[in-house]
Amino acid sequence: MIKLTMMAVMVLCAANGAEWSEPADVHHEETLCLSYRARLDGSYLVVRAKIEPGWHTFAMDNKQRAEEKLAGKRSLGIDHPTEITLTGGLEVTAPWLQSPPKDFSKPELRWFSWGFEREAVFVAKIRRTGTTPARLAIRGQACTETTCKNIDVELSLPPVKTSASAGGAEINLKDLIQVR
Repeated sequence: MIKLTMMAVMVLCAANGAEWSEPADVHHEETLCLSYRARLDGSYLVVRAKIEPGWHTFAMDNKQRAEEKLAGKRSLGIDHPTEITLTGGLEVTAPWLQSPPKDFSKPELRWFSWGFEREAVFVAKIRRTGTTPARLAIRGQACTETTCKNIDVELSLPPVKTSASAGGAEINLKDLIQVR
């Protein structure tokens, strides 16, 4: 199976005519941890995270995955999952999809966690609910081996060009998995 790289997502999106939002950067003190961008691709919202070396962030379904592994037992802690909420003229109409997460778990410590290094893609099928500009709120956590930073950023989606909203999606959904 061919993995969808961030460069492939950007090339496909550029070919479809839609523009990426301005980046929303997450810093820990002076250090850039990761950067989010978003765009519309046909009837899909695409959110991408570019994660800096040494940092990682967590899957949207991190809590559910951890609870499944713990099977009722107590944990030392669960890392904060990525949460994306929409406001304005868009509504999510189907379950979110995400890049397949990496298993960061340490079962001997009863600590279970899944997430992403370098890059992550989140996709949801959407529908328009009005003409209000769409905004995304992204919350979660980014960590290194020694520190964590809470994520709380917002993105504004750029206006959609008529030609971009009329066509089908260019994103390859087969390379993503459904959030639990």
